[in-house]
Amino acid sequence: MFKDQEYKNFKERITTAAGMPKDVVQGAAVVTLMENEEVCIENYRRIIEYTDDIIRVQTKKRQIKITGKQLKIEYYTNDEMKITGKIDSLEYCK
Repeated sequence: MFKDQEYKNFKERITTAAGMPKDVVQGAAVVTLMENEEVCIENYRRIIEYTDDIIRVQTKKRQIKITGKQLKIEYYTNDEMKITGKIDSLEYCK
């Protein structure tokens, strides 16, 4: 059977050869930031923290921490969410 790193390399080669996006094949998070007012996150796992100043979201590989003022989750589905407010920073954490 595949070891973890071998399996990861295999998936990356298949993704490249097939011309498919990583988010489809590997479930990678897609983060779209629009100015400092809106962020959309696709392929997230769960919401870890949600306040007016901080929103932390778990993705498959890491956490995303958004800080700002008047932060609000406008909507969320099983695999996508939209956050609005005055966004000061977006940070990837382990």
